[in-house]
Amino acid sequence: MTSRIDALVQQLDGEAAASYDARAELICIGSDAIPAIVDGLPSLGGFGHLTAFEVFEEVGDPRCGLALIGLLDSDNPTVREWAAMALASLEIGGAVEPLRRAYRACLERQTPPDWTEPGGIRWALTELGARTPVVPPLTARLRTAAADDAPGWPSAHFAEIINDLADHAQVVLYSQFWRVDAGRTYGISGTGLDWELDWTAPWEHLVEESRTWSLLEASEAPVGENIFVAPTWIDRADLSPER
Repeated sequence: MTSRIDALVQQLDGEAAASYDARAELICIGSDAIPAIVDGLPSLGGFGHLTAFEVFEEVGDPRCGLALIGLLDSDNPTVREWAAMALASLEIGGAVEPLRRAYRACLERQTPPDWTEPGGIRWALTELGARTPVVPPLTARLRTAAADDAPGWPSAHFAEIINDLADHAQVVLYSQFWRVDAGRTYGISGTGLDWELDWTAPWEHLVEESRTWSLLEASEAPVGENIFVAPTWIDRADLSPER
């Protein structure tokens, strides 16, 4: 069995179909496969790492924690991002400080805050209770009016949410739209608007620039009783090296 597991670990880096088959078999093997996957990580490339992370999360074995923490220093930004999110999903003890260091490293590299890596690390810190997003009262109240399992806020309130966030000095990075139908959630196309913020500008300028773009998006957004919007926003503190 050991040699079979080792072969499957190396197969994680193969072509998509072979990698998927290895992933499925390793998940079926379960916790018995985790030590071999951890040992095999140094020999895997980026694709193999990402597939291994999926196995870790499906199996739910915390013994992969130290390996995931080590990969927060990977040269591959997607590997760093997925490692961060896996640490949070698995609720790995001791991950908070390494995640904070990884986030500071993003700031030092001047990675734009709306890119996926810093976004993934912020999500991980939030999930582990080490980051508390600013949620103004009106935004919180409108969220609770939605169905408990809805992925965001009713899209009819999009403009109100944007103004509430901006009035509380939050910068909206982007928004996603979802349709809930017969208990299932589907991602749907938004307005197609895309914008880039000048992160060298003063915070107050960023707030108002993101408000302007987001309100334009709200004016063209899909609306319906089963359509929800999930804006992503940050506070000034999220750009602090001490975060």
